[in-house]
Amino acid sequence: MLQSFKLALRSIWGNKMRSFLTMLGIIIGVAAVIILVSLVNGYMGSVVENFASMGVNRVNVNVINLSSRTLDVDEMYGFYEEHTDMFNGISPTVSISTTVKHGNDSLESTSVSGCSEQYLDIMGYELETGRNLAYSDIVSRQKVCVTGSYVAQSLYGSADKALGQTLKIGGYAFKIVGVVETQDEDNFDEGGTDDFVWMPYSVAVKMSRNANIGSYILTLIDTNNADEATTLLENFLYEIFLDDDLYHVTAMSELLDSLNEQIAMMSGMLGGIAGISLLVAGVGVMNIMLVSVTERTREIGIRKSLGADKGVIMQQFVIEAAVTSSLGGIIGIIIGCIATTAVGGLVGISATPTPVAILVSFSVSVGIGLLFGYMPANRAANLNPIDALRSE
Repeated sequence: MLQSFKLALRSIWGNKMRSFLTMLGIIIGVAAVIILVSLVNGYMGSVVENFASMGVNRVNVNVINLSSRTLDVDEMYGFYEEHTDMFNGISPTVSISTTVKHGNDSLESTSVSGCSEQYLDIMGYELETGRNLAYSDIVSRQKVCVTGSYVAQSLYGSADKALGQTLKIGGYAFKIVGVVETQDEDNFDEGGTDDFVWMPYSVAVKMSRNANIGSYILTLIDTNNADEATTLLENFLYEIFLDDDLYHVTAMSELLDSLNEQIAMMSGMLGGIAGISLLVAGVGVMNIMLVSVTERTREIGIRKSLGADKGVIMQQFVIEAAVTSSLGGIIGIIIGCIATTAVGGLVGISATPTPVAILVSFSVSVGIGLLFGYMPANRAANLNPIDALRSE
């Protein structure tokens, strides 16, 4: 085995250009697999991270209230109170399309919504200053609000200056009781993540002139219970509406699981497409090895006449093909890792070579060397020594 390995290395080193051209296909194939899979995983990972930041423990409920069938907010809270073993937060949400003003300054893209005192925790935000909405604000329909940092900064100059000030929302005067910490410094602009105003949902319902609330957010204690929670909600809503077209329940954790499955499928598909180049490279290895066998026919004849059996001859050529493919795989891994980091930096993706992509691509490259090196090795091993010695 050691002698065959030495002879294989000597042959590779003695034909540098041929060996490099043989490796080239393997290098390109391995690098392509690593680059494509890593970049896709990096991009989709950022998508998943953004998706997860929306709260994987949330369950969104949307209903269409009819005059004959409506979901009252007290009924929804009643359901929540009955299942506090499964849910730990609830908030009705009422969106209002309006302009917010302070003096002569106004913001037209600000997200204005009514919510409960639990909404701050549901969103996972922290206050920079002031207080959160209180249950008493909702019961007494107080015209108070909590703003995002962009609203405070744009209209008042800072969060501290905004606290206690009056903000006009849809013509009504609201007192700012709290300002939320900045959530996205990169998108600190009108219509961005920090451009919002929250008010008690009881006030928002009155302002929207809609007696019934059509949207709720609940939070799960354990995301593993998402299926059970969804089923409970759907059964509860069906008893009210008697028509499953009038409501929709979405567990964010289920959407995230579905997204992860699609990512895995896409990565595998792109890896497979890149892997085709490895098969093409394997054909190249086989062709080069067949040429090598033809050129070294006389050498093979001499070795067989000196007593080398078929196994030794076959072993030498298989090892030569495997070593060539392995070296190509190693070089491809190095190039793939460097290129992944470089390309990821250029396109703004946090992409790092995945161990799985590296291991699979290298294993396939070695396997291809063994597989496609077998036919030339078998041909060399079966050469008649007399015919081989006659070869020029």
